[in-house]
Amino acid sequence: MLSSYVMSFKTGRFIPAVLVALILAACSGQAPQTPSGTAQIKTGANADYYLQQMQQAGNDSKTDYQLLAIRALINEGRLDQAQQQLGTLPQQLSDVQQHEQLLLSAELAVAQKRPQDAAAITQKMDSSQLTPDQQARYYQVQIAAGQSQPSLDVIRAYIAQEPLLKDQAHQQNIDATWQTLLAMSAQSQTNLVINANENVLQGWLDLQHVYQDNKQDPSLLKAGIKDWQTRYPQNPAAKTLPTQLNQVLNYQPTSTGQIALFLPMTGQAQVFSDAIQQGFNAARNGAAGAPQPAPAGGQSPADGAQVAAAAQPQGAVTAATPDTAAAPPQGAVATAAPDAAANPPLATAPTGSAAGPQIKIYDTSAQPLPALLAQAQQDGATVIVGPLLKNEVEQLYTSQNSLNILALNQPENLQNRPNICYFSLSPEDEARDAANHIFQQHRQQPLLLVPTGSLGDRIVKAFADAWSKAGGGTVLEQRIGSMGDLKQAINSGGIQLTGQPVSTAPAAAAQPQAVTIAGLTIPAPPSDAAVSPSATGGPVDAVYIIATPSELALIKPSIDMRVSSRSQLGLYASSRSYQADAGPDYRLEMEGLEFSDIPLLAGSNPALLQQVSAQFKEDYSLVRLYAMGMDAWTLVNHFSQMRQIPGFQVSGDTGVLTATPDCVINRKLSWLKYQQGQITQIM
Repeated sequence: MLSSYVMSFKTGRFIPAVLVALILAACSGQAPQTPSGTAQIKTGANADYYLQQMQQAGNDSKTDYQLLAIRALINEGRLDQAQQQLGTLPQQLSDVQQHEQLLLSAELAVAQKRPQDAAAITQKMDSSQLTPDQQARYYQVQIAAGQSQPSLDVIRAYIAQEPLLKDQAHQQNIDATWQTLLAMSAQSQTNLVINANENVLQGWLDLQHVYQDNKQDPSLLKAGIKDWQTRYPQNPAAKTLPTQLNQVLNYQPTSTGQIALFLPMTGQAQVFSDAIQQGFNAARNGAAGAPQPAPAGGQSPADGAQVAAAAQPQGAVTAATPDTAAAPPQGAVATAAPDAAANPPLATAPTGSAAGPQIKIYDTSAQPLPALLAQAQQDGATVIVGPLLKNEVEQLYTSQNSLNILALNQPENLQNRPNICYFSLSPEDEARDAANHIFQQHRQQPLLLVPTGSLGDRIVKAFADAWSKAGGGTVLEQRIGSMGDLKQAINSGGIQLTGQPVSTAPAAAAQPQAVTIAGLTIPAPPSDAAVSPSATGGPVDAVYIIATPSELALIKPSIDMRVSSRSQLGLYASSRSYQADAGPDYRLEMEGLEFSDIPLLAGSNPALLQQVSAQFKEDYSLVRLYAMGMDAWTLVNHFSQMRQIPGFQVSGDTGVLTATPDCVINRKLSWLKYQQGQITQIM
């Protein structure tokens, strides 16, 4: 019989078939059918081994080998062969074998991304009739089948699976239960109804309430967790806390007594640095609209004395105030002097209130980064904001600096360093947020219209990764060439709602390329992988467009001409398309289009937006950088929370800010919609 039905064994261990039969008989309540001879069944082998043994085995163990082969084939990703073997199983199976057949069918459905089929199969099964090993797999199928939509049923499956697991698998179960609880929407949590005897589930829900009510205050959260452990001593999470909550108990606040601001204050990037610096100063000085931590349970956030000081005016920081947008800060050095190491280019701010941190500005375009890092540490800096340029952020990895650093960019090859967080206004941020927004609207088949080149590559990858993580399937992409190419495509039949499936793996072979002759680009012909409803799970029902306003003015009407007024097609765009001063004709042309942007530009603070827009002469790229500077101030004053407290968030002017385990700051943007010539906010 199948030893793998009962328990897991190390690879290479042999179990006498007689003993296996006796174990299975004890589990199933049937008398054992002892096979003749001294045949042995090896567990933990690969599928090819079991297929070979199946061909050589007698009738008494052939089916056992076939079932083991099917399980191995699924684990190895050889799904077509697994499907074929399932179809050739004998009609006459023992009860234990029938349970295993159903379980394998459900596992195969999960592997084939057919969660509804997997759930339907498990509904036919009685878990009490399964062995402990089968029960653990049974609940894992239920978890996988419902993972795209976190729900109470998924939580119950995790709870039922927990006693069946040990060691690392047990900790993973605890962590996954917690993550699923956190992923449930606020509406789902409000409508929860549980049974009176579900004490473990009640404990988990109460732990979540403790966390949500106190996550903005580490001291209160620590006390709340300890109190919860006292009230629920038998809950699995009380004995083995989720990893994230263990980090909370080890939380240590950090000081922001002196901030070193690393920015290129000369050269081409100076205009960007000026905008960031002015936003940073404005938030430090208590400007209206400065981002603050999201309140929780009526408590104010705490991370040292600087938290309270962040909301109070502290006096000027540098000479670069909102009235001197283009002027570099006082003391900024344009070129590196021969004795730059001894006299670094920096401007020391007036201290203002004794409670507020000092700020010094270091010109990264005037000196090598290692020299500035050493000088900042020598000057007594407690935290660094910057650098801004991507190549300079990458240089942080080669330094031995131990100061906390809020980098204002994210390198291509990110490394998780305990003293570094990464904050940027990247198109990848918008793409990830768009993927989650579109998925939450229950769209099934998104098409990405993105520019050719590296920008499009980055957006496609970020969107596809986020879409897959959310539980979505295939993502399609179509590239947009130059303005001339776009006009030619529209004149030749309009924007086609088809594309190439996005592959997250390296291409096995070269893909067809566009050909340019005498300045005219002929698009590449569709490959064999071109879109078809059967290959992608259905027709395109959402289009995410990365285009300039002038490009969007061509693309949107072209798509509208291809779909009927009754179509459920959703159109979405990034902030790249937003034209704040667009007239009523443009707004009417964009009817129904949803787009994202930072809260400041979405109307979260109209007075501040009017002031800053005038200051930068309606250059909204600089307005976004100004908002980034404002959020950088709050993030650096809550650096330790962002780094150590999972789920800590700040409602900022560039979005609702949270941190990944690598401390990459994610931004949840505001979404707006063109409706009857107006722009309305989507709640």
